[in-house]
Amino acid sequence: MTDPVDPDLIEALKVAFCFMPKLIDVTSYEYGERAEIVTGQIEFVRGVLLEHDIDPDEVFDDINPDQAPNSSY
Repeated sequence: MTDPVDPDLIEALKVAFCFMPKLIDVTSYEYGERAEIVTGQIEFVRGVLLEHDIDPDEVFDDINPDQAPNSSY
């Protein structure tokens, strides 16, 4: 990554990602013909987060620490 990134922009992306459906929830029953498009959009955002060394699976807990489950280890 060579371009400097605005920290507020990354924070906004993380917040928005928290409101996106989980990939497993995107079905043709729920999303119809748009299921493939929505899946691609989710994968795109996940990829951008990963490019910035942000684990998409940890984003919700980072944004909402009061709702994160306690670690068992």
